[in-house]
Order: sequence, then structure tokens, then C-alpha cells
Amino acid sequence: MPKNTRSPAGHTNPPLWAGQNFLTSGPVIRQLLDVTTINRTDSVLEIGSGKGHITRELLPRCKNLLAAELDPALCQKLTERFGRSEGFQMHQGDFLRMPLPAGPYKVFANIPFGRTTEIIRRLTEGKNPPSAAWLIVESGAAKRFAGKPADTLTSLRLRPFFQLRIAAFIPKKEFHPAPRVDAALLELIRRPQPDLPMEDRTAYCAFLEQGWKQGLTNMLTKKQISTALRLEGLPPAEESATMKYVQWLCLFRCWQRMGKNKPGSHLPLPKSRKPGLCRAKAGRRPTKKRG
Repeated sequence: MPKNTRSPAGHTNPPLWAGQNFLTSGPVIRQLLDVTTINRTDSVLEIGSGKGHITRELLPRCKNLLAAELDPALCQKLTERFGRSEGFQMHQGDFLRMPLPAGPYKVFANIPFGRTTEIIRRLTEGKNPPSAAWLIVESGAAKRFAGKPADTLTSLRLRPFFQLRIAAFIPKKEFHPAPRVDAALLELIRRPQPDLPMEDRTAYCAFLEQGWKQGLTNMLTKKQISTALRLEGLPPAEESATMKYVQWLCLFRCWQRMGKNKPGSHLPLPKSRKPGLCRAKAGRRPTKKRG
């Protein structure tokens, strides 16, 4: 994406914000905030507050605002501008290293596009995930996380615990400097009652990864697969890349009950994966060879 590489007078190296794409239009920011559920009773975390364009619009809409920004120079300007505002708190540092808020909170942020996966992983796999998050990301990333037009490994890993959708599309011309692609507002709403208990998350992610890459018959028999789906009133399983979330969820529950009794159905975690985390790379839909 195009980078703002211009350095302030007297500076040899560009500042940290030089690679960011800022959303500066007040009307556009307000339109995006209007599709959220943020209200005057909420505590909100803003990741990468930048020059304060979104901060300015968020403050009147929430009770408390925690602004996280890596660049010390921008932090100083944000503190000078908003430091006396009621409910405003500034955190200078890398969001990926800071503790998540202790109480209930929501997130609204124009995040660095190059760190989308890391930031979403930090929010969704932390000890206290937000009740809701709205993140401005590249449109392609938004589609991958929201599972549009079809589910990916990325969306399937999140679906038991979050509802995901693309809340809005944002033309690239609204940013300064403009990125090479359009952006979107990705919405993540934490399920009050998740489809799976959190302690099953690691096994579920491993099941998805192996089923997606190697096929479901490595873990379940064909009869187990067809019977489980039929009893739940779901369509038969075809290629893994065309299956819907409810089919994957049904078959994972079937594997928990019966698949472990099939020889070779054990799902060892990759050595690099820490217990309790889903850290496999995002998957895309395999393409069929034409011949």
C-alpha cells in the first residue's frame, strides 16, 4: 500500500506513523460509528489512535476511551489534545504487548493493515475478549475473516465464539494516503453462549486444519460423517472448502464422541502451537484443477 514517507522538518528518519493510512473525514467516521452499538455507557478501546480523527468522534459517544498508540510523538499530541476530556486515557506502546482491559469493553479502530491477523488474534484469544469490535481492515481481509463468499479456515476458527460480518465498505479515496485497495469495517460480536466451550478451542482448530487440508475421512468414517449430518438435518459433506460452519461444528462434535475410536484419528497439535491457541495460518479455498 502507498506509504506516507514524508519526514517532518529536521528529521532524518520517517516517524512511526509514516506507514499508516489515516481515515480523516469526520462525516465518514460518524457514518461508520452509526452502524455500531457503542453508547454512552460503554468503555471503548481504540487501537492505533494516530492523529486523533477517530478519537475525536468516539469521545462524545462513550463513557471511557482507552487510546493505544505506539508512536511517542503522536501520543504526546493526543494527550495535549484530549488529555482533559472526561473518560480519556492514553496508553503509549505496542497494543500486542499491552494487557487487555479488565472489565467489559468494546473496540473501534483503524488498525495497521499489515498487522490485521495479529491484532484480531490478540483480541479474540485473550483472557478477556471484547463484547464487540469494529475494525477497519483491507476489504480482502474482511471477506476472509467474515467468510464471504464462503467460509475459510480463518472464519471457521472464530465462528463458535464470535458472530462476524462486514458492516460497511470504505473506498480507498477516503484515506490519506490512499491504500492500493478498498477497506471495510469488520464487525465481531462475541457470542453470549458460545457454540463450544473455550476448553475445546484447541481441539476444534486442530480438527479444522486437518479436515481442511487432509480430508475428513482421516478422522471419521464415511458412515459416521453421513449419519451425523443426516441426523442433524444437514446436507451431505462434499469438498471441505464448500462445507458450511454448521456442518463442521456437527462433525467436530461427532469426532469428539466417536472419531477418537477410529485408528489414526488422533489430532496432535503442531509443535509450534501453544496450548489453548489457534495459530495456524489462514486458509483459502482450494481451487480445482481443470483438465
